[in-house]
Amino acid sequence: MLNNPLKFIGLSALAALLDSLFSKLKQQGIRLLLLLSCSVPNVASACVDLSSFYPGNEPDWPSLQQQLAGLMSECLESSEFFALYGAAQLNSGQLAGALESLERAILINPENGGARIDYAQALFEEGQLFLALEINEQLLQRTEDLPAGLESGLRSRQQNWQALTRQTSFQADLLAGYDNNLNGAPDPGQITLTLSGEPILLNLNEEFRPISGPYLNMQLGARHRQLRPEYQHNWSAEVRSRSSEDSQSDLLQLASRYAFIKPDREHAWQADVGINHLFFGGNPLFTGTETGGRYQPASGWYCKPNYSLALQHQLFHQENRLNAFESKVGVGISCPASGTTGTQSLSAEVSLLNNKALKSGRLGGDRQGWQLNLNWQLALSRGVLRAQLNYTKLEDRQGYSPLLANGAERRLDRSYVLLQYREPLPLLGSNASLLFNIYHQRQQSNIELFRSKDSTAEIGLSWAF
Repeated sequence: MLNNPLKFIGLSALAALLDSLFSKLKQQGIRLLLLLSCSVPNVASACVDLSSFYPGNEPDWPSLQQQLAGLMSECLESSEFFALYGAAQLNSGQLAGALESLERAILINPENGGARIDYAQALFEEGQLFLALEINEQLLQRTEDLPAGLESGLRSRQQNWQALTRQTSFQADLLAGYDNNLNGAPDPGQITLTLSGEPILLNLNEEFRPISGPYLNMQLGARHRQLRPEYQHNWSAEVRSRSSEDSQSDLLQLASRYAFIKPDREHAWQADVGINHLFFGGNPLFTGTETGGRYQPASGWYCKPNYSLALQHQLFHQENRLNAFESKVGVGISCPASGTTGTQSLSAEVSLLNNKALKSGRLGGDRQGWQLNLNWQLALSRGVLRAQLNYTKLEDRQGYSPLLANGAERRLDRSYVLLQYREPLPLLGSNASLLFNIYHQRQQSNIELFRSKDSTAEIGLSWAF
């Protein structure tokens, strides 16, 4: 409450304020009981003089709230009382009660500027940023009766809230780890070829066998979010590199994405586009350009369903025959929950995949399959534990090669699990965290050349700024 604004009463046009106020209160779902209680005749005695209850320089808000509660039956039609009572509730941490009391104060007297000041603050604390901004702007426009001592505080508050509609953040990660398959080589040391109908064992050269060793992983990301009353824009960009003693397996990844998100009380949807560029061993390997969307319908279920569609153009710089257009259609659920050990959330999605070759002659031709993705997160007392499980099954529509498995159609079963733990490190600053990752991937196939395993463990620091 700014400089005792409860005695600040404006002279703006009543009709305009009532129209704006009731429009917003309708969106807030004000209880019918509240409206009725403001319209019935007052059978109680007149409200006492409240001047002695106004707080001083060091107010005891909880004590004041208790004192005022005993006077409620005498002040059911006093806008001044409910404005003061709502301010005491707001400053005592009783947000829901404060909103109701301040709404009632404004219903009784729409010109009660002090109640509107605290009501805007309560809406902001409840997360209704744009409604709070609108009410605060209305107060600033009351130039004829706005006390000079309040204007600077309201204007500063407006600027601070307005700044929240544009948020930019950065994150930098530096991790050291160990990988038992830096080059993504096949798991077996030999493969079986089919020549003239006869199986022949072929030993792989050392360069085609798994190379293990330590590595350094560096990542820098930037995010920008721009909020509007009905929608929001999200931009992100990321650079990630992995370097090791085996320079031929070094990775460099560049990624960028934009998303348009339109949330709603009943449903929400988003559309996004993105690009992902990958270098391997210092040479460009892959570029993926993607667009898609996600829709979450209205649902009374605790776990909310959602539907997704993604389209991706895949360009392989070293081997154009591999170029493809992939589509993915999925359905999923998102389940926030609370447990005895901490707050947790769970999401799951099942998708159908179709990968169509853009050029004839690609080994195996087109392929199709499905994918399962599970995400689980648990907020602990000292950090956050996250787990991700993914399973993908793909099958070629044509025989892969007459030299492998008698020309059979290739089948792939790929799965991976990621465990991540993040814990704040106050000794290194308020934005520093300890980060620990464990990752394991396994790929099975009816063709030996495509069987592989990969495990990594890494630990390091993460900074958000």
